[in-house]
Amino acid sequence: MEQSNTSTTSAWLLFLVSTVATIALLIVKPEWFWVTLPFVLTSLVKAMRAM
Repeated sequence: MEQSNTSTTSAWLLFLVSTVATIALLIVKPEWFWVTLPFVLTSLVKAMRAM
């Protein structure tokens, strides 16, 4: 099986941006912060190469 040599830079960038968006939503509209959670968690898993 061939392993691909992929960079996780874009996943880390998406993780940071979605984390900032989550914090912003917690400040502005706390009832909507959960909308960004799938992006935060999925990008974190991809950045850590666990998926």
